[in-house]
Amino acid sequence: MGALRILVADDNDGIRSALRNILQSESGWEVCGEARNGDEAVQQARELSPDIILMDIEMPKRDGMAATREIVRSAPQARILIMTLYEFPELLREARSVGALGFIRKADSGRCLIPAVRCVAKHKTYFPDIN
Repeated sequence: MGALRILVADDNDGIRSALRNILQSESGWEVCGEARNGDEAVQQARELSPDIILMDIEMPKRDGMAATREIVRSAPQARILIMTLYEFPELLREARSVGALGFIRKADSGRCLIPAVRCVAKHKTYFPDIN
């Protein structure tokens, strides 16, 4: 089996860089691309065929939910893990409804990112309990 190919979609350069560093510290994982907005995420999902996409909800040009919906249609091999600053049950429900396999808060990424990516890579879901 080859490397786990991951696309990071976030409009914040610092967050993309931090996520890339965390992800590439795992053996057999590579960040194959980075997107600064939802349109770039959709385009790169088609062109790069990543295994996993880390998708921020709030991005310019197309938000993460709309981008996820399009990627599920046009690049169904990609498994999507939604990231957000917010913790609202309706966001979690929407993430599920658009086809994401996982959902994490950015504040929890230090402890949840690696387990969430591992879970989604196995085609399993990773959704926290949010009340």
